[in-house]
Amino acid sequence: MTTRPVEAVGPLERGLAVLRAVVAGEGGRRGVGEVARETGLARATVDRIATTLTVLGVLRTEGRALLLAPGAAGLGNAYLDSCGLPALLGPHAAALAERLDEPVSLAVPDGDGVRFLAQADRRRALAFAFRPGDLLPAERCAPGALFAAEDGRPAGDEAFAARVREARERGVAVDDQLIEPGLVSVALPVRDPAGAVVCAVSVAGHTRRRDAAALEALALAPLRETVAAMEAALALGAVPPEETPAPETVPPEETPSLGAVPSGQTAHAPGAVPPEEGARGDVLKEELGAGFLRSLARGLDVLRAFGAVRGPARLTDLARLAGLPRATARRSLITLCHLGYVREDPGGFVLLPRVLGLGHSLLSALTLPDIATPHLVRLVRTVRESASVAVLDGDDIRYVARVAGSRLLRIDIVVGTRLPAYATSMGRVLLGALPENERDARLGRIVPEALTPRTLTGSGALREAVAATAERGFGWVEEELEEGLRSVAVPVPDGTGRVVAALNVALGAGRCTPEESLAVLLPQLRETAGRISADLAAVGRHAPVPTA
Repeated sequence: MTTRPVEAVGPLERGLAVLRAVVAGEGGRRGVGEVARETGLARATVDRIATTLTVLGVLRTEGRALLLAPGAAGLGNAYLDSCGLPALLGPHAAALAERLDEPVSLAVPDGDGVRFLAQADRRRALAFAFRPGDLLPAERCAPGALFAAEDGRPAGDEAFAARVREARERGVAVDDQLIEPGLVSVALPVRDPAGAVVCAVSVAGHTRRRDAAALEALALAPLRETVAAMEAALALGAVPPEETPAPETVPPEETPSLGAVPSGQTAHAPGAVPPEEGARGDVLKEELGAGFLRSLARGLDVLRAFGAVRGPARLTDLARLAGLPRATARRSLITLCHLGYVREDPGGFVLLPRVLGLGHSLLSALTLPDIATPHLVRLVRTVRESASVAVLDGDDIRYVARVAGSRLLRIDIVVGTRLPAYATSMGRVLLGALPENERDARLGRIVPEALTPRTLTGSGALREAVAATAERGFGWVEEELEEGLRSVAVPVPDGTGRVVAALNVALGAGRCTPEESLAVLLPQLRETAGRISADLAAVGRHAPVPTA
């Protein structure tokens, strides 16, 4: 569409304009005034939109700056889940990368450009910076020539036209340092059972290792085998949609204790809009009044609902998944079609790769410390004690994120510090989360040393302490690492439920009783861990989040 439809939802249009302006800022950060100037919107309008997007977890604020937040990854995830290509073809790309010891990418056409969907990297000092969601000019990359050869669009310049003709004749495209000096790649198209090109798979290399001709000689035969396997997978059908279970919530304990079992958490299947989301929007509207744009929130709910449907989605299904009336969902879809994020086909509505331009490439570069630190800042402001996130590194824990408290007497630990897992609350949480066989093997080789008179040094006592930590769902260490130091920790799971880190608050043991510490800190820790986990689930939906 070129003419703005009369049914278009203005707040949704303006909200996405603000989001695009923030994404265009350096590192996904933009001042409110800059956003107002770029979008042409009034400052008051930008403020209302920012308030709504912040409540929804799409943006966050630092002073007068707006920053892209991990919750925005759900928008790009909706496209990746809906098309199903990363889940269906990604394992084949990863196997090819392992076989060739070179990075392998999946890409799709997006207007005049090429949008990357997935990247199977290789660990090297000289690494490629492509990320899911990145957009490259079609004429500057190998997949672009393949897509142009398929759709018959006129090429811009003669050099690109020649590459398109060659790609049409050979069925192969080569990038010989077109996008960047030293970078070479070779790509093949992947076709669906009807013969249409659905994506391109490419192998990249660097001229320090081999030139374009050598890369093609190395990769072409394995590439063809991989494409055949991918096309066979497409012929078998898309990955079945994940079922969306009803949320299960276990009532929390009224009075936490050192032996308490952790309270349950409400979780929803990735890609699906929680069934109460529409009602939540109404509640937020009542709470925030004019500061919350419900129609913007509803439009984003419709967009995210695509993630629960493979391929074209019917209006009725999208409305049901978003928890909205059909008429409301229809207006949002008309708006999204007008903006180029959705296309209406005979079989239903299709989400387009342009959605990945709403910050997905920026968010896919986030690490665990990037994600956790804003939540640690919030936690420390609330409890006024130091808070940290650590991962298991051998028989030690390694601090990957930390925010110091505001007390005059505080714990002096920096990111990168390693401490023995057996004597720390986070270590016991992480040890307790290991599979039983691995936990037993790990504890069997640890020889505890008495760091203070209260350190558990007996093998049996340590095993019991770790088992108790796993059972109750939080770790507690009282003056075992250092005299006068108390620590409470909880697990931080990723989107699959696997515990990838631990979160703790450390304080002076003489400040209050253990029961008082637990009553105050444990709910805050669990809430913060839940927020970090939700962000990890969103950002890590299609690629693992690095721990550092």
